[in-house]
Amino acid sequence: MDQVVHDYGDLCQSITDLAFERDVPFAVDEFRTLNRCLDNSIAGAVTEFTFQREANVATQYKAEETQRTGFLVHEFRNSLSAANLSLRALEVSNMPVSGATGALLKRSLAAMGSLIAGAVNEVRSRAPEHRETLSVASFIADAKNAGQLQANAKACVLEVQDVDATLGVRVDRDLLLAALANLLQNAFKFTHDHTRVKLRAYALGGRVLIEVTDHCGGLPPGSAEKMFTPFAQHGEDRSGLGLGLFIARRSVEADAGTLSVRDVPGTGCVFTISLPRYPWP
Repeated sequence: MDQVVHDYGDLCQSITDLAFERDVPFAVDEFRTLNRCLDNSIAGAVTEFTFQREANVATQYKAEETQRTGFLVHEFRNSLSAANLSLRALEVSNMPVSGATGALLKRSLAAMGSLIAGAVNEVRSRAPEHRETLSVASFIADAKNAGQLQANAKACVLEVQDVDATLGVRVDRDLLLAALANLLQNAFKFTHDHTRVKLRAYALGGRVLIEVTDHCGGLPPGSAEKMFTPFAQHGEDRSGLGLGLFIARRSVEADAGTLSVRDVPGTGCVFTISLPRYPWP
């Protein structure tokens, strides 16, 4: 870039020298015009160079940036959807804001605030962890409140089994709740109308398993693991970004857990979150 600017300076000097040699000196306005043209040329060269460089950089990081932006948009949309459903339910039924639906509205707004704060932290290159030991029973109860609104909208039944009160996990609560919300949203999106979506949590050895079971009719052979590929969409409903399951798996893995799916041919799918078990309280 320095060389380009230097060459334009040489061009200006060459024109000036040529005018002097031929004894045709510049008028003041002509010299100003020459300098303005060269200045515009330099600015154009710098602008084009910057554009090309940024385009190359953008190409290199396009996949990563698209994935990061998709994560933020997807999670923000989920929280906003839950907030809208909660508000609509409160308006229609005149339920008190202090109840479970009001609490869901507050959590959804808090989750959106957390997403914004997380984006700010990422810009500042800070990614603090917020892990805490929490009651699985209480956590599932919160997820049930959110899932019930989706069940009502889908005309399905959300069946939630009782959870052992002594079960605990150490996780980032917001991330895990978002992951489970994604699984429930996915279940209600693809399950057949007037069927059941089941949610349960139980201990198996030193692990806590959280399962979401739907009635989507089962998966095509060999497609189970492909469901976690980013931007991959399955079924005829293409309203989302194809990021939900991918984001959910990453969130679970951040808490030393795993997320898997098991196909029940002709019936549906069972998504399982597996996390290390901690005592509670």
